[in-house]
Amino acid sequence: MSNAFDDVRRHVASGDIPGAVRALRPLTDTAALGDLAAEVRPLAEAVGFDDLAKAAKKAARKPGDPRRLYEFGYLCIEHGIAFAAVPAMREALRLAPGSARRILSELVAALEAEDRHAEATRELLRHEALLEPWPGQYLVAYNALLSGDFATARDRAVGLPAPDDDTWTWAYGRLRRMLDRAEAAARVARLDATDLRGWQFALTGTLLGTLSPYGFEVMTGRYAYLSDSYEACRRGLDRLSAALEAAGHRPDAVSALPGRSDAILALAAAEILGLELVPYDPDRPGTLLVAYDLSAHDEDVQVGLRDRAPGQVLYEHATRWTEPGTVPADFSGLQRQVGSEPWGEQLGVDGRSEADSRPQEAIARDIVTADAAEADPGDGSAPADADSDAAFRAFAAGIAPLWLQGPRVALRSAGPVRSNRF
Repeated sequence: MSNAFDDVRRHVASGDIPGAVRALRPLTDTAALGDLAAEVRPLAEAVGFDDLAKAAKKAARKPGDPRRLYEFGYLCIEHGIAFAAVPAMREALRLAPGSARRILSELVAALEAEDRHAEATRELLRHEALLEPWPGQYLVAYNALLSGDFATARDRAVGLPAPDDDTWTWAYGRLRRMLDRAEAAARVARLDATDLRGWQFALTGTLLGTLSPYGFEVMTGRYAYLSDSYEACRRGLDRLSAALEAAGHRPDAVSALPGRSDAILALAAAEILGLELVPYDPDRPGTLLVAYDLSAHDEDVQVGLRDRAPGQVLYEHATRWTEPGTVPADFSGLQRQVGSEPWGEQLGVDGRSEADSRPQEAIARDIVTADAAEADPGDGSAPADADSDAAFRAFAAGIAPLWLQGPRVALRSAGPVRSNRF
């Protein structure tokens, strides 16, 4: 096994901690626990996680001690390498059935952190005799839903009583809203493992405007890297207009969040929708709030958007799906991992070009006049008509009664629809 860890060690020695973590991840399911813990120790030491380093040292010496495995796994979760906690917690659970409830809770937390919701559901059901309604049976319904098993989630939620402890009241409300949205989406969409728009709405309440037509087999509607275009910006705003029409909701003004890209997009939105452009005020009702990328804003700006004023609609053009913001938008033009604005610096074959320094109004005019009538055909990998205007309008009309309903809660999981990360 020492050879298997060579790449991990090289990355640690060179100070490339993200590279070491990437090299370690695929080894955790096959490595002996003692070896795994021994390799985590120098990684933890390199970043100053002394508590994890000490726990890893103890677990490496006695990998058959469930207490040491539990402590090691717990700290792996706390320090962002939950994948390393999974085998440790599973073995601790096998060795210490008397502490099963406590260990199971942390095992499920580790699997949730890794978006392994189907495995979390199976582990919970395997130990169902230990589960109380809160949080045990709730976690079954929640993880089943995030794994795409709507039927199990719905069946479990039917018998779930309201929590006695106010600590879980928010979770109960979130689950009920997710299930209601999933029910609505299932009536007008497939809601299967490739239905990004359906599941995005079910889990977050966000209506996704457009799907990527590239690499559908591995990206399922999300972009990896996207150098954005004026046509894509225009198409997102056109889809927003169609969604507002389907919902019978018309804001009375447009405001830009505090950023140059937000201002450019808001100028275009105001002209396309025929609305007044007004200064940004998070408490102004009836306003379309426009952001190019919510994750580009400070936490205080994002938190201020969580409980929106009556009639407000939050629009985000490019959602960074691998690092979602604090609050989900009501409408997202597209999902990408990384990329640049059409007016930002561009990376081409001749190097990096400078950002467009023209006035905001001139750039916004390029969005307004862009030809978005014909969608990008992509590489032919996406299902036919998966993102046609007719398909979008039918979906928007079907879920309209539940769209724009708060509260909005961010979700770190990608849900049942998987996409490659780069």
